[in-house]
Amino acid sequence: MKKALIALEDGTVFEGRAFAGHGEVYGELVFNTSMTGYQEILTDPSYNGQIVTLTYPLIGNYGINDEDVESWKPHAAGLIVGECSRIASNFRKTKTLPEYLIKNHILGVDHVDTRAITLHIRSLGAMKCVMSTEDLDPQSLVQKAKDSPGLVGRDLATEVSAPKRFTWTDPGHGFDAPATVPPPRFKVAALDCGMKRNQLRIMVRLGCTVEVFPATSSAAEILAYQPDGFFVSNGPGDPSAVPQVVKTIMDVVNARIPTFGICFGHQLLGQAFGGKTYKLKFGHRGGNQPVMDLTTRKVEITSQNHGFAVDIASLPPEVETTHINLNDKTSEGMRHTKLPVFSVQYHPEAAPGPHDAAYLFHRFIKLMEDHPRP
Repeated sequence: MKKALIALEDGTVFEGRAFAGHGEVYGELVFNTSMTGYQEILTDPSYNGQIVTLTYPLIGNYGINDEDVESWKPHAAGLIVGECSRIASNFRKTKTLPEYLIKNHILGVDHVDTRAITLHIRSLGAMKCVMSTEDLDPQSLVQKAKDSPGLVGRDLATEVSAPKRFTWTDPGHGFDAPATVPPPRFKVAALDCGMKRNQLRIMVRLGCTVEVFPATSSAAEILAYQPDGFFVSNGPGDPSAVPQVVKTIMDVVNARIPTFGICFGHQLLGQAFGGKTYKLKFGHRGGNQPVMDLTTRKVEITSQNHGFAVDIASLPPEVETTHINLNDKTSEGMRHTKLPVFSVQYHPEAAPGPHDAAYLFHRFIKLMEDHPRP
């Protein structure tokens, strides 16, 4: 196994070993606090352009299977763990984590003090990073990190969006898949900004036929489908870098189509309503984030993955904040008081993560029932 260096734009360098792959990769260095779900994390398109540090010390112990992927390939630029398990033991396993990373040309580095990385990012913020097994000159790598593109102003969503429109009807085949699926009652147009598959599976299980549209689709194309509901997915990068997508969303929403947005979709809806977004210091990533539903005062433990947030103070009076993050009081949900639209910043599809927020998909179904298409 080759020696690897992890260099940050502020001059900090960490040393480890490459347990999978080789070469040099660039990305924003972030951390995720989930104890399980590394396969879902790697295949979440929202990690496009990011190098992920997992805080849990032992990763890879149950291998990789073919059912739990959240998209067609892993999107993280690189993976950093404390120790990659030497043994992968699970009856669903089809390959090991190192095999999976090598097959997909992703550099994996372990034997790193991930606690030190996490504390560094928490103190100074997420920052640009280069990870290499080839250039082992710390000064050279730090300069490369400084010169690399960051996330601000970059349209990463278009890179991971579906290249063409398609229909999704698969309810999934995991342990939580139902024995029977109800016949479709609603047509949902889903705007793919970097969508996770479990969002699609859940909507199918609740009686929806889901037509997935690329992020570059126009409002006219979406409205021509005559959907009963409109879904705006999660995705990577800076929401202010895709004004053309915001325009599409605004036109569909103004047609009074019942709308549900998640994560990046929440941020885009915030902009469509006239609000602003900003970059968080180190983001929220993990399966243990506390969120309060302000309408019920109940607290949910949620799965999150975002580096930007909606500025609550910038929203117009007709947009009500419905959920807040209890750690930093940032926006976690909103609804429009005059249009059938709501959104959340976290991930109710729970892949990986808790199931506290599953009710939000039922709320979307109820919204379509209460606002039928003419």
